[in-house]
Amino acid sequence: MAQLIELPRRAVETTAAAVTTPFRPLLPDHSVDEWGRDDHLVRLLWPMARLRWNVGIGGLAHLPARTGALLVTNERRWSYSPLYVAWALSHATDRPVRFVGRPDHAPFGAALRRVGALLDDPTEVHGALRHGELVVAAAATTNHPRHAGTVDHEIVGAAVTARVAVIPVASMSSAFGRAARVEVGPPVRPRRTRRGPLAEIEIAEATRRHLQRILDELGGMQTGMPVVDWLGEG
Repeated sequence: MAQLIELPRRAVETTAAAVTTPFRPLLPDHSVDEWGRDDHLVRLLWPMARLRWNVGIGGLAHLPARTGALLVTNERRWSYSPLYVAWALSHATDRPVRFVGRPDHAPFGAALRRVGALLDDPTEVHGALRHGELVVAAAATTNHPRHAGTVDHEIVGAAVTARVAVIPVASMSSAFGRAARVEVGPPVRPRRTRRGPLAEIEIAEATRRHLQRILDELGGMQTGMPVVDWLGEG
């Protein structure tokens, strides 16, 4: 079974109720899955999220149809890219897509859990991947919108031990407009097979390089603002 790290029950119930109460007449009973994600709540919130991010998506063919995968995206400070990447891909694939970054304390942890967040913990990520889930994890936050930060090799290790693909997903968004882009790359395939911690470190570094390559192809590195040809597309 998947190993979950639980919040205190009363805190979870109290905060979850606060999040879902305004939508309760629209939410069917038992709409929360075994990982704490409320699919109906996410579907209700998605149109609101689109008021902030109008996301264009490319490379969906690289995603597995049924099995799990670790999707590594870049993150500019205050861009919230794991959230909009997960929600956009979930909407496009009609599959739950979870993202790493839930704090383990109330009230924010419980609220984020209801919209698909997992703890930043290799054990919980491994459990989700092993059970066929798509999980978005962010590289280290940077101040530049087109720089890929370092990739956590321990989170990559969760994918290695779960025997699922590690896939770079470039994300770019305008700081002042709604335009955003998500580009899914091909799975990272190491040149040689290793065992142990070195495998995790090499795959993590290879993922960062592939992610940076996609970002360069999307718009180059001329400025600090993501002003590229896809901005302004509907």
